[in-house]
Amino acid sequence: MSADSIKMEGSVCPVPLQHEQKIVVGHGSGGRMTARLIAQRFLPAFDNEALAKGDDAGVVELAEAGRIAVSTDAHIVVPLFFPGGDIGSLAVCGTVNDLAMVGAQPRWLTASFILEEGLAMTSLEAVIASMQAAAREAGVTIIAGDTKVAEHGKVDGMFISTAGVGWVPPGRCISGAGAQPGDVVLLSGTLGDHGIAVLAARGDLEFEVELESDIAPLNSMVEAILAAASGVHVLRDPTRGGLATTLNEIAFQSGVTIRLKENELPLRPAVSAACEMLGFDPLYVANEGKLTAIVAPEDAEQALAAMQHSPYGSDACVIGQVEEGPAQVVMETVIGGTRIVDVLAGEMLPRIC
Repeated sequence: MSADSIKMEGSVCPVPLQHEQKIVVGHGSGGRMTARLIAQRFLPAFDNEALAKGDDAGVVELAEAGRIAVSTDAHIVVPLFFPGGDIGSLAVCGTVNDLAMVGAQPRWLTASFILEEGLAMTSLEAVIASMQAAAREAGVTIIAGDTKVAEHGKVDGMFISTAGVGWVPPGRCISGAGAQPGDVVLLSGTLGDHGIAVLAARGDLEFEVELESDIAPLNSMVEAILAAASGVHVLRDPTRGGLATTLNEIAFQSGVTIRLKENELPLRPAVSAACEMLGFDPLYVANEGKLTAIVAPEDAEQALAAMQHSPYGSDACVIGQVEEGPAQVVMETVIGGTRIVDVLAGEMLPRIC
């Protein structure tokens, strides 16, 4: 945590253990209450040498020469807890995955918390535990952070901002601008699980669905794909805006047409039913544990097999191909027609990422 939060007169402030039940404004004051919050909740969970020093920034040694990748993200979700995850696992996995999508091996994260006055301390503790579990699975260390408290009613419980740093091994060049005509488009699993699970947790559906968010760290899957296939040109996780928006971004970056086949898109029955009743297109519903890979045709089989052998890729499949043409995404429909798949206009499902 930053020095302005926990250091006094050049050393970490000693604080007595107390058992506050709720977050109050004083926890964000930068004084003794802030120090106590950090010492009791954050430091034990994220304990590591860089964090324990209490400096303004975590200093780590990058032994390998070469490139690093840096990403930052902010996370707002209502409710804070939902089937399959919570804002904590969302924050860690979201940043880990952003690094992995450029071929980086995630190493370190920072986390900034904006807490609402009145938040139950048990809720904060549950989120911290979830973050630590996700970080452990992803093999990353949370080396710095900050905490602020906003007055009651100014925050929906908790906002978390994260930044991540990863190492890019030599020879890796993965970008949204890398798609080439003839490439095959792969998807690691079913669409829309996260968005519909969060919507159901808010009570916005008029029917019950048994569905969990797909939140997961995907860096191990990415490493498996890159080990199996040398012709991986693009990796991207379709979060806000869904797969449709993600593929449009890639099409415009690469100057190509991406052609999808509607009957190849994997959907869980619960997601399909919810989208049909609500008038949603699952192509625009957010995902948090899926990736799309665009690979050279000669490497498609190996890349797909690597996905399917991952714990988070059992439903991976081929969903389309890249063609010469204008920068656009088109869909071959189940009835034999073709339609343009545009980017998301507006916000279909607010506060899910």
